[in-house]
Amino acid sequence: MITTLSQAPDSIVLEPGQSLRTSVEAGAWLQLAEGRARVVSPPGWFGGTVFMSETLLDEGDVHRLPQGGWIEVCALTPVHLRVHAPLGARPSRVAAASASAPVEARPVMRFVRLLTGW
Repeated sequence: MITTLSQAPDSIVLEPGQSLRTSVEAGAWLQLAEGRARVVSPPGWFGGTVFMSETLLDEGDVHRLPQGGWIEVCALTPVHLRVHAPLGARPSRVAAASASAPVEARPVMRFVRLLTGW
């Protein structure tokens, strides 16, 4: 089962076999408090080719995401993952306003709706 969220929660709990797709900001970092998980990075370009890297995280590991975008976290065992905002990031008025905006008003969600047809 894959769940998709437009904004990453502070804490994620997944059972083995569950996956979560969520959007993160550039510089965010993940801390695996419990379990083992596979993290698929946001898509990037390399030599004109789109690629995504996979990282295996074990309990206690910390992983920094240098670029923002959509990630996928797949639980290999029961997982408790913490998502931390980029260091020095402060919520802005624009971010607070967009967080309260309806889903259709968010540009990323409009794009996803166009791609998926929902």
